[in-house]
Amino acid sequence: MEQINQQSLRLSKLILLIGFALLLYLVWADLLTVLGYLDNVAIWEGGEGVGAELVTSALSVTDVFTALLIFVLTLVMARNLPGLLEVVVLSRLELKQGSAYAITSLLSYAIVGAGFIMALATLGVAWSQLQWLVAALGVGLGFGLQEIFANFVSGLIILFERPVRIGDTITLGNLTGTVSRIRIRATTVTDFDRKEIIIPNKTFVTDQLINWSLSDTITRVVLGYRVSYGSDQVLVHRLLYQAAEENPRVLGDPEPQVFFMDYGESTLNFELRVFVNALGDRLYATDELNCRVGELFAENGISIAFNQLEVWLHREDGEERKVKSVSPKSSRVSRHPPPGAGGDPGDIDIGGSDGGDGGR
Repeated sequence: MEQINQQSLRLSKLILLIGFALLLYLVWADLLTVLGYLDNVAIWEGGEGVGAELVTSALSVTDVFTALLIFVLTLVMARNLPGLLEVVVLSRLELKQGSAYAITSLLSYAIVGAGFIMALATLGVAWSQLQWLVAALGVGLGFGLQEIFANFVSGLIILFERPVRIGDTITLGNLTGTVSRIRIRATTVTDFDRKEIIIPNKTFVTDQLINWSLSDTITRVVLGYRVSYGSDQVLVHRLLYQAAEENPRVLGDPEPQVFFMDYGESTLNFELRVFVNALGDRLYATDELNCRVGELFAENGISIAFNQLEVWLHREDGEERKVKSVSPKSSRVSRHPPPGAGGDPGDIDIGGSDGGDGGR
């Protein structure tokens, strides 16, 4: 909207300037006719044909000034007319996201191309004189400027096919961000750190691209939870479903899903799969669900598991000793457990520092 406002303001100033110039012309029309002598001042003269069919042509100062005026007006119109089209016409049409930007971009290219051709025609340059130059440029584009030409064609493909649009959130390789600008050579992507990354248009056509919001903004969030062996699996299912149903960011359709995935080395592994409405809800939903699941597990006696390890020591004579952790009150290492502590007579007890069995 800010860009459209700037274009509309510049266009309004241009219209006022043209009106002021026309008013001056009406007032000073008689004096301005003396500038007609510029038509007789030739900068370059040439001729085509032989004998009676010889046709002479001349380039006057008036032609040069006219060509410059056309070129300047072309640039002004290319910068400002798309904004006027956006406000007056496109805003009243029901267009898909990004379609208006594609139309205004193509209009800018068309205005520049038409103005360039008109300026050359004013200077007396015909297509028959340009065809060899165009052919030479075609060869040059095919060899020396192939990357630039490929990016230009890719930019047109992006505008017509619209695999990415302004405002889309995309993932390209290791980069994830929002498309903020599509130009004739490159596209600007703003990542979540508000850095602007300039990416050649060819990359969007040739590389694998993930568009998170091309046709549907709904996305899935997968959260993993590991609980201790011996936990009530039915209760874990119910608590995970409860956390998902209580969260306002989680959609009811598609509905949340809970799966008991596998038996881990020290844990029972569960997955909670939910769908959120937009990519921006993924992190918030993850944070809220994890906090709520932790509260529900604590209230119902479900332990979040951690890795556990049993260590056996083997002597050279084949005798084995098992390393076990004991309560924090005992901070010694002994060959035999204290009376009443239980365990095998051959166990080695190591005093723990954390009150749990995490050191096994």
